[in-house]
Amino acid sequence: MNDIAPTRFKWVGTRPIRPDGVPKVTGRAMYGADFATAGTLYGKIIRSPHAHARIRSIDTSKAQALPGVKAVVTAKDFPDHKFEYQGPERVQQNFWHITRNVMAREKALYEGHAVAAVAATSKSIAEEAASLIGIDYEVLPHVIDVDEAMKPDAPLLFEDQITRGIEPPPTGPSNIAKRVEFKIGDLEAGFAQADVVVDREFKTAAVHQAYIEPHACAAQFDPDGKADIWCSSQGHFVVRALTARLLGMAVGDVHVTPAEIGGGFGGKTVIYLEPVAALLARKSGRPVKIVMSREEVFKASGPTSGSSMRVKIGVKKDGTITAAEGVFKFQAGAFPGSPVMNAALCAFAPYNIPNAHTIGYDVVCNRPKSAAYRAPGSPISAFAVESVLDILAKKIGMDPLQLRLQNAARAGTPMIYGPRLGHGGYAETVEALINHPAYNAPLGPNQGRGVASGYWFNGGGESSASVQVNEDGTVIVATGSPDIGGSRASMALMAAETLGIDYNQIRSIVADTSSVGYTHVTGGSRVTFATGMAVIEASKKIVDELRARAAMIWDVDVEGVIWEDGRAKPASSNVGDFAPLSFKELAAKKALTGGPITAAASVNAGGMAPGFSTQFCDVEVDPETGKVTILRFVAAQDVGCAIHPSYVEGQIQGGVAQGIGWALNEEYIYDKQGRLDNPGFLDYRVPVASDVPMIEPILVEVPNPAHPYGAKGVGEVNIVPPMAAIANAIDSAIRRRLTELPMSPPRIRAALDAAQGDD
Repeated sequence: MNDIAPTRFKWVGTRPIRPDGVPKVTGRAMYGADFATAGTLYGKIIRSPHAHARIRSIDTSKAQALPGVKAVVTAKDFPDHKFEYQGPERVQQNFWHITRNVMAREKALYEGHAVAAVAATSKSIAEEAASLIGIDYEVLPHVIDVDEAMKPDAPLLFEDQITRGIEPPPTGPSNIAKRVEFKIGDLEAGFAQADVVVDREFKTAAVHQAYIEPHACAAQFDPDGKADIWCSSQGHFVVRALTARLLGMAVGDVHVTPAEIGGGFGGKTVIYLEPVAALLARKSGRPVKIVMSREEVFKASGPTSGSSMRVKIGVKKDGTITAAEGVFKFQAGAFPGSPVMNAALCAFAPYNIPNAHTIGYDVVCNRPKSAAYRAPGSPISAFAVESVLDILAKKIGMDPLQLRLQNAARAGTPMIYGPRLGHGGYAETVEALINHPAYNAPLGPNQGRGVASGYWFNGGGESSASVQVNEDGTVIVATGSPDIGGSRASMALMAAETLGIDYNQIRSIVADTSSVGYTHVTGGSRVTFATGMAVIEASKKIVDELRARAAMIWDVDVEGVIWEDGRAKPASSNVGDFAPLSFKELAAKKALTGGPITAAASVNAGGMAPGFSTQFCDVEVDPETGKVTILRFVAAQDVGCAIHPSYVEGQIQGGVAQGIGWALNEEYIYDKQGRLDNPGFLDYRVPVASDVPMIEPILVEVPNPAHPYGAKGVGEVNIVPPMAAIANAIDSAIRRRLTELPMSPPRIRAALDAAQGDD
């Protein structure tokens, strides 16, 4: 099964202490809000109090006249952009939309939408100036719910938006920005073959990534027109590109330095503050820092979509799935771009289903623009699909894991979006749980066990790295990937393995946009795979250079020198009788053998393998209060080869913990005016330690042959199954199927009360 045996490596697969640990626990690490230079101004953004309102006028005169105010900006200070969609369909961008999300123009489209900004010499002056800006709003009807937004008589966010993806195009405007559709086989024939068919509807609430660190940045302009930005983000090269584009600047005139990041989970792959801070800095001639409050984070930065879904699946009595159909309607927020396409592609991906059909709708509504959240789209559709599979398993009397194993997608399985699955790994996650001793452990009263599986594409793409050898034999590995999931350690481990030297000789850093080649965001579970490939390629170049230096010293042909265990050796006795030269010895001789020893590599990595996860949990439901207690959670995931197993286990545990919150408590709650009722951690309830059990990760290693060390992305697929697994466990405990998230105590109590009424 494994062409690459993870246990054969010296460094890959070990668990060294994280290189960024000490600065973080001692408080010395620099985060986005920590950057400031002499004369820094305080930036403050003025935000709409309305869910939907036309902006008639903005009067900034009083704010500009306030002593201490150095700059005021509104949308008119930003260049406008052509309306056009760019890039691959799954991740398209439209700068007409992006610039209006950064600063509202014609209308404010959600509560918290940025309308103006000020920069002043103190925080209190900035806040006073913000209160002096007069904005004349024409309040308009709003729509929050996705089903309501799709109705023909719903208030329109854009009066000229015509639904894309429908032929012929509709004649009138709609809040439906786009329709996507995928199919394989003959759906009607497939359902005709089924002995049991289940057709159910589901809804999920919008939830926030809930990173601890709010969005923060600082910016300054040099007299020559070049901008410097310091920010907390998942991709400082993307911050550079988007900021330059929005401000009409050359990319090379924007220099971005990455801060440490206090969580992102997909929510910091976009920009909110950076262009505003840069524009204020240019206008004022002074550095400007902007930090969001927690309330602003919730009201103005992207949660993931809420949804309304229908899933229909048919099976034979022997458990063979014959057909599956899904309709997924996603809230995009105020601008198009929900992850509904991902949902439609991932929904049935773990399974070999010969006849399947998915339809997705991207729907705008008066909420903050949705942003990625850990495997964006897949957890939402999995909640519906995996719930229906559980219903089917119970109807035909089949163990839910056996049902999944019998229908598991394997290498060569046709996928709904065209190609065949290139990698296995899913069946192995199911088998790991079937063989787990706790899977058949007895349960008590009001307790239930639920299982679910999930899929995520994983990413590759553009990454760069450089490797520098110092004269004492130490090494600097520089990449352009912000370290969110432990990439400093994993890059150093792969470099150590490739170079054949001790891990502790390597210092791994995250470089700014001027110090290393373009590197795409830390997201999509791409960094260990793609940036790791760049590090390995650069390290191989170093090895080749060291072989050449040894050949020079020995006066032999370079083909006669091999590299083993961090030393240059003669390839055979025919080359000559030379003592091996160590990495450290060659480094010390660099000035005498040609000078600095450095190498760089850039890749556009392909060959990534998808992620699969299967999980089971045990719950206990209090029939009086409706409170759900998670008793046990076991998560098996195909991780390819665990480069740093502790980090991999932490990723799995973190994804499950977030899934528990998504399942049981988290949701955006709006009042009748379209205002968010719970914009803070007091009322937006994320799990705390007492809500989460000890989560047991199981690392299933089916190496990816396209990577030198077998790596697969591990950061996202772990959040896909938990909501469905918990829903299935609750159903097993109380015999009541909940189809709406979150499954909070009031909803469970209502389900129990309704059942008593039926009795």
